[in-house]
Amino acid sequence: MQELTKKVEEALAQIRPYLEADGGNVSLVEITKDKIVKLELLGACKSCSMSMMTMKAGIEESIKRMAPEVKGVEAINVAASMA
Repeated sequence: MQELTKKVEEALAQIRPYLEADGGNVSLVEITKDKIVKLELLGACKSCSMSMMTMKAGIEESIKRMAPEVKGVEAINVAASMA
């Protein structure tokens, strides 16, 4: 699991500059035993109307490219109504 965490952190490090450019960020909360990555969106990413698009098209894609064994990526603080 430590190797998987390292891969996920590397993927986040690659996308983080793009998030920071828009006043946002992301933090790894946990990786479940089922290989679901749970993230917290920070700063502008929390309230941005495009945050679900960012999650799916940017963050999740980057994580799955670096760590194909990941089954899913979830933001713990994005309103369900945005999904």
